[in-house]
Amino acid sequence: MEEKKVIRKKIFAIRKNVSDQWVQDISIELGKQLMALPVFRHADKVMIYADYNHEVKTDYIIRAAWEAGKQVAVPKVVGKEMVFHLLTDFDQLEPGYFGIPEPVSGESVDWERALMIMPGVAFDRKNHRVGYGGGFYDRYLEKHPGLDTVALAFDFQIQDQVPYEVTDICPQVIVTETEVLFRRED
Repeated sequence: MEEKKVIRKKIFAIRKNVSDQWVQDISIELGKQLMALPVFRHADKVMIYADYNHEVKTDYIIRAAWEAGKQVAVPKVVGKEMVFHLLTDFDQLEPGYFGIPEPVSGESVDWERALMIMPGVAFDRKNHRVGYGGGFYDRYLEKHPGLDTVALAFDFQIQDQVPYEVTDICPQVIVTETEVLFRRED
């Protein structure tokens, strides 16, 4: 099995070579798939990443959540932790940790019940996740076990198998442009 570093390098190379238009088009399809899920439709509060560097784009999902009357919060890195801030306007976002868009204003929230839409580098069909290596989502989810979790990924991010540790927290659902994967036990 490939180690996380090798997997990250491989996926980043693929992501770098897809066009902005392809990312936009596929992200809209992914967003439609996500919004059709009951877990999204029934959520009043959505915690979602602000996309960066050819990740699945989230602006379409954020706008749809606002239009549906949902509260939306995005993460900001503070030391070794993530803090989520209420997002009511895209003007609240500026480049932060590693250039990732983060809120520079907005009330901080600590929701115990919400839908968290998370990024990742690679996943397998048991919903194991290779993140970016900081452990931010694992630490946050360990402290907030009541959150529903969905990861967004392009098909090329789904691998046969990815390495994982017992501390890794798997998303309950992964949505790609062609499928929806529900977590199965190992």
